[in-house]
Amino acid sequence: MPAAALKPKPLPTQSTAERPVLFDSPYEPAVKRPLPAGRPRQWYVTHNRRLKAMRLAIALLDSGVYLPAQADDETIRGTALEIGMRPPSDTTCRMVRALMRYSR
Repeated sequence: MPAAALKPKPLPTQSTAERPVLFDSPYEPAVKRPLPAGRPRQWYVTHNRRLKAMRLAIALLDSGVYLPAQADDETIRGTALEIGMRPPSDTTCRMVRALMRYSR
């Protein structure tokens, strides 16, 4: 008798693809707070640009674009349109690629 036949069959694992995942509590998004007042305008511009780049990087990773070399400006702008965001500037596109580079 072969050795493989003597091994017990592993128990099936639970896959979330086959059945929905049940949460203990319903999902509630985090409460948005206003940005701190009194900062220079450039701080707010940079802050919002970073948030936009982070959202785009997450969307690209979810869509299967894992390397910064795969994320050219057209791909990033197309993803922005798919998720309902205005097309990003060249600077924001560079930030998206930088985030993807450093997440590894």
